[in-house]
Amino acid sequence: MGPVNLNVRYWARHCKTLRLVSFTLRHGWRGSPEDIGANEGHQKTLGSMRVITQHWDMVPVATVEQVEFKKLLKTMDPRYELTSRNYFAREALPQMYTEVRQSLADRLANVTHFALTSDMWSSRTCEPYMSVTVHFIQDWEMKTACLQTSYFPQDHTGEHIAEALQDAIASWKLQEKYLVAITTDNGSNIVKAVELNEWLRMQCFGHRLHLAIGHGMNDKRVTRAISLCKRIVSCFSYSWKKRRHLAEVQIQLGLPSHQLITESATRWGSRQQMIERVLEQEGALAKVLSNDKKTRHLVPTWQDLEVLEAVQKVLKPLQDFTDALSGEEYVTLSYVKPVLHLFNESLLACEEGDSELCKSIKTSIVEYLNSKYSDPATTDLLEMASFVDPRFRAAYIPSEKVDALKHRAVLEVETLLADQSSCQPPYLRVPTVPEPADGEAAVAPKAKRLASFFKQHTATTTAPTKREAIENELSSYLQSASVESDTDPLKWWKDHEVFFPSLSHLAKKYLLVPCLLPLLGFVIFFCNVRYLHLWIC
Repeated sequence: MGPVNLNVRYWARHCKTLRLVSFTLRHGWRGSPEDIGANEGHQKTLGSMRVITQHWDMVPVATVEQVEFKKLLKTMDPRYELTSRNYFAREALPQMYTEVRQSLADRLANVTHFALTSDMWSSRTCEPYMSVTVHFIQDWEMKTACLQTSYFPQDHTGEHIAEALQDAIASWKLQEKYLVAITTDNGSNIVKAVELNEWLRMQCFGHRLHLAIGHGMNDKRVTRAISLCKRIVSCFSYSWKKRRHLAEVQIQLGLPSHQLITESATRWGSRQQMIERVLEQEGALAKVLSNDKKTRHLVPTWQDLEVLEAVQKVLKPLQDFTDALSGEEYVTLSYVKPVLHLFNESLLACEEGDSELCKSIKTSIVEYLNSKYSDPATTDLLEMASFVDPRFRAAYIPSEKVDALKHRAVLEVETLLADQSSCQPPYLRVPTVPEPADGEAAVAPKAKRLASFFKQHTATTTAPTKREAIENELSSYLQSASVESDTDPLKWWKDHEVFFPSLSHLAKKYLLVPCLLPLLGFVIFFCNVRYLHLWIC
């Protein structure tokens, strides 16, 4: 078993996955399925393979032609006949693609409302692509699927992007009238594309927060301090001697043996992590830099440290929010209003002990976010999403707007119910009693009995109208028992749908919209050289 374990470790180290092994076993085995892993040695090998395939993903099809991979399969069972890469590329993968697409299409056929996310990106070879992802609620569970990532060689103008988005939903037979919103970044071309399609756009909260923080950092003192941090990190990144010396000094000073962190221009969290690490290792960095006359000028001054500490004090509490709001399996849109309220009232509120620079950064970030989320269409979307979340309801909605929001909710529920009844199949509709046609004999009225003369006359009560029933249901929802902040709103609605059947339609519509662009795990399949589709695992 020694050579087998070496092979397993080799492929675990050099490949992103060994899922291809199980795939090739299914498509290339020529013996009976029960013969695979019949003896103890093969069972141990296959067990190791299963463990590895659970933790890795994606290898090229050409892997099946590599020598070490063939040796590994031969060691597992000499009777196994490995098929060629052409079989996987031209038969097995296209078949898998067709099956996955049809399965997803069947699920989307039963979806009433949905939301989209879209983003433009470039491959490692600088080829442009556009991704489109759909989000919907099914059986009160949040579902996400990448519809396509298509090659996009045209100019990235708003008109071209708008047309591509229309083609994407048309290819999946999704109707525009059931699109609640599309979440995008703040690029001018994608913003124009959404406007041309006349769709409701939700701006990605992560991108907006990134821009707000960059706006707040627009200060000469902050710019200088951050530039100094970048030069310090660069100095240690390109010098093995300095990294070795830093590790020795960290042990001497009792500091954690941490490496410095490089900032990424597109992720504000990396800036905060870089500053935090520089402040943590400030003593060790000063000692190492001061020993070399070429780097002594990089030792941070007390003014630089004060600026970095002020920036760290502002950014540290915000670090967790983009991570918490980027979930794809739970509700996120209803959090935006509470988060903005928390920023204004707590996390970014100026305190007595704050420095002048700290107050300036906080105020700038808050004012920027408030201005960008004051758009009427965005405000209506966020308020309704928060309103149908049982954790928040009307808690974060201005009191003067609550009555108007209730009225809008009732009208929208009426519309949703009307649409549902119109789309209901004829055999499910409640039949009505037909009126007697002209010329037909009417049924003779029954003769009164003696007891009927002694009945007490009681006031007759009329049944509430449809709108009154919805209003009563809405009042009961707002007066129902409060729930914990960590309660899953989708699970709550699943348990309470029987009590609020009309409002549940409104919850399904608004709780499905994501407030951040998703990061999905993809399985790549090339349909041809210039076009590809990506599907979730």
